[in-house]
Amino acid sequence: MGRRRTLAIRSVVVGVAVALVAALPATAQARDERGQPRLTVMTRNIYLGSSLTPALTATTPQAFLGAVATIYGTAQFTNFPARAEALADEIDATEPDLVGLQEVSQWITTGPGTPPSQDFLEILLAAMTARSLDYTVVAVSDNANIGPVPLVSPCGSTVVGACTVTLNDRDVILVRDDKPALHVFNPQDGNYTAQQFFAPPLPGAPPVSFNRGWASIDGKYRGERFHFVNTHLETQDFPAVQVAQTQEFLSGPAFGPGADIAVGDFNSAADGSTTASYAALAAAFTDAWVVNGADPGYSCCQSSTLTNPVSQAGSRIDLVLAHGAVAPVSAQLVGHVPFQAVPPLWPSDHSGVVATLRLG
Repeated sequence: MGRRRTLAIRSVVVGVAVALVAALPATAQARDERGQPRLTVMTRNIYLGSSLTPALTATTPQAFLGAVATIYGTAQFTNFPARAEALADEIDATEPDLVGLQEVSQWITTGPGTPPSQDFLEILLAAMTARSLDYTVVAVSDNANIGPVPLVSPCGSTVVGACTVTLNDRDVILVRDDKPALHVFNPQDGNYTAQQFFAPPLPGAPPVSFNRGWASIDGKYRGERFHFVNTHLETQDFPAVQVAQTQEFLSGPAFGPGADIAVGDFNSAADGSTTASYAALAAAFTDAWVVNGADPGYSCCQSSTLTNPVSQAGSRIDLVLAHGAVAPVSAQLVGHVPFQAVPPLWPSDHSGVVATLRLG
């Protein structure tokens, strides 16, 4: 018979006591042949919908305003509501217990003739509700807050500034609610001290940053404690900043009580071809993809418009990492084939990674 689930959106606050429940009988899915519990986790960069490069490289006010219009137009073209349906299908098919999402964007618009604002988290949760998926938002890192900046198109006015757009970025952790033995608590979040700043070529505009960060929770599953953290590091274009963020991550939020599970878009190729971050992470953690041997597991990236019919992925930067009393059992890509025949062809410019881990 099909699962019956309802989506509950609730916040979890630090210090809230977790009720004790009696241990339930183990199932084949919950424990392995050794009697040790298993958790399935997902990392998923859901894509803000456009490359920001045109705005970051603009050198005049006119070029910057044109770039903003292009970026926003591309984000509309890549159609997150359609992509959210595919993302929800992935969650439905793989049933992860914990999900780390990156680039959970909000596009906020004002002015005549602009499309309605979009909150990617609300849209994805609605798609999950339609599938009776029972997940809760348990931790959120608020990252970029860029804007409002003038949006010259689409706008029903020729006055610059009559229409605006703001981009907010978040990292989000979801937890599966229909798993009675799984308990999470102590949500934390923060932003790195090391950040890359950009100066928009607009009079009086302050420097802006993507303000990258992390979110974490602690948990317990069938007697085993764990720490779960989700992050999105700076891109490989700014290696010094990325490596500094990696060191902050490893000296702080990466580790907690019990087994440590880290997921995210680390923006450092696993073959060592881009930045030194992956090597530092691999020295501290076991990469879950090791169970797949020589399979390169390329997870990034498709074209910014998501129109390429053949995958362009050529690097593995989306990772599930384990440390301590936890070991990978399996790992797979999701979203690595087109989900429909018309653009957008891909659920995201990244593939996701789903891994099953043995605790204890």
